[in-house]
This record gives sequence, C-alpha cells and structure tokens, in this order.
Amino acid sequence: MAHDDYTIVPARPDDVAALCSLIRGLADYERLAHLVVCTEADLSAALFSDKPAAEAVLVWVASEAEPVGFALFFHNFSTFLGRAGLYLEDIFVTPRYRGRGYGRALVIHLARIAVERRCGRFEWTVLDWNTSAQAFYEKLGAVVMPDWRITRVTGEALVSLSRMD
Repeated sequence: MAHDDYTIVPARPDDVAALCSLIRGLADYERLAHLVVCTEADLSAALFSDKPAAEAVLVWVASEAEPVGFALFFHNFSTFLGRAGLYLEDIFVTPRYRGRGYGRALVIHLARIAVERRCGRFEWTVLDWNTSAQAFYEKLGAVVMPDWRITRVTGEALVSLSRMD
C-alpha cells in the first residue's frame, strides 16, 4: 500500500533490527519493557523461517531512514466459523508520527489482507487502560468486547474497513 507520504510493505529479513526497535518502543509505551526478551534472532526465525509463525508490515515515510510503525499478525482459527482469522498481535507508530493516519492505514491494510485471504474475523486485544486506542478502534467499526477485551471486526464491518482509504 503506497500513498504520497508513506508506504506499507511486508517486513524483510534486513528489517529485523528496526522491527525489534519498534517493539521496544511499543513495550515502553505499554509500560511493559521489563517483559521484552525477544532477540533479533528470535524474531528472524519467527518471521522468516520455512514455516513462519507470524508476518509483519512496516510503515515507511520517505523522509526517514527507519520505519515509523509496524503491525505484526498471524492466522488463528474460529471453530464457530470454520475459517481462519487474522489476529493482530501488535501495532505501533512512533510518538513523533502519531496522528497522521499511519495507525489507521495499518489497520485498513490488515483488513484488506484478511478479506483477500477469506478470513472470517480480524481481531486483536487492547489494554483496558488504553481508552484512546479503544476509541480509535471503535471509530473504525470495531467492537471492544467487554467480557473478553478482544477487539473484533467481522462481516460487513470487515469488508467496509478493507475498502477505506
């Protein structure tokens, strides 16, 4: 996905160091830096082995040498739907680049992937204290599920989200 001021592309093996840096930035934001044990080798193996456990996309801004955001995702499965789903594990945009639509673009990009892959759901979790993120997701058509704290986009809302620009 490319626009005039940014591009969203799949992460490549030579992006692992930058991706690890973004993950540490996310952990700092979520006040969970003490839990980060992932190494570049771990991430490289998870994303680029013969059978990858996950995928990642990066947001690049032409004026920057490093990506300014990322989303890491993988497929899960719904027994109720009998179909795979797309699970967003993490999404992050560096503080300097927030409010410019990059987070929204990442969510829409993943919704499009989910629709292309015929996923029955696109879901993720959100921290209960992160009310600004909850409001952001709800504006995109997601429902913050009170009992599970899982954010989910399905059906027409998923198709609609995938068509947003």
